[in-house]
Amino acid sequence: MNRNFRTLAARGAVFVGAAVLAGQVQAQDAAPAGPMVHAQVVGVDGKPLGMAMVQDTPAGVLVTTDIKGIPAGEHGFHFHEKGICESGQKFTTAGGHFTGGDHKHGLMVVGGPHGGDMPNQHVGADGVLKAQVLNTGVTLAAGPKTLADADGSALVIHADPDDYTSQPAGNAGGRIACAVISKPK
Repeated sequence: MNRNFRTLAARGAVFVGAAVLAGQVQAQDAAPAGPMVHAQVVGVDGKPLGMAMVQDTPAGVLVTTDIKGIPAGEHGFHFHEKGICESGQKFTTAGGHFTGGDHKHGLMVVGGPHGGDMPNQHVGADGVLKAQVLNTGVTLAAGPKTLADADGSALVIHADPDDYTSQPAGNAGGRIACAVISKPK
């Protein structure tokens, strides 16, 4: 019995050692957290609706939202070219979709998508939009695909869903919420 206990203990130690080693290897392979921007999301009445976080990753940016007060349904969800969210102007001050190069609009279009195109987001009857979206067409780092240039960019939520094909912007309707994306601090 003592021999069985020692064998079991030795096997357990090998297992624990392998698990620790695997954890160390995994930790070494993980990229460090990239630059991050926290942005307040406002509605067309100028009141805060929640927050959006945009974080650089090795594959693009991870967009995380926690927003309340959005009408139920499907909504276009895009980055726009200017970091200006004037509610009195219904967020038209944010400009058009961020292209990030010579791309057409639409996730379903040859030659697309724009860098700012992202999948529609669903909002339930509670009006809450909690989402995480990886956008591989943009970055917070310097360069032609940066959201954080001199005039920044904006995350815009539209009244209607993007149809993923219509030019130049997908027939997503009016702009109902906006967040300024500026340079990371």
